[in-house]
Amino acid sequence: MREEIMEILEELRPDVDFENEKQLITDGILESFDIVSLVGELSDAFDIELRVEDLVPDNFNSVEGMIDLINSHLEDE
Repeated sequence: MREEIMEILEELRPDVDFENEKQLITDGILESFDIVSLVGELSDAFDIELRVEDLVPDNFNSVEGMIDLINSHLEDE
């Protein structure tokens, strides 16, 4: 899962070191358009439906946050 997320992120923003960044939203590294694209890519890649209430900074600030978010949706199904 981590590898898939990293591929998506690197394709989206090849200029960012996603392994070491832990404040992607807080530090303004990912902008709103990036988040919209990321939500679509994650939804397709993991066959999940992200909801409006999922769109909080903690879920997208780091790769770990995204893994937790995806796992929570996979467990619900």
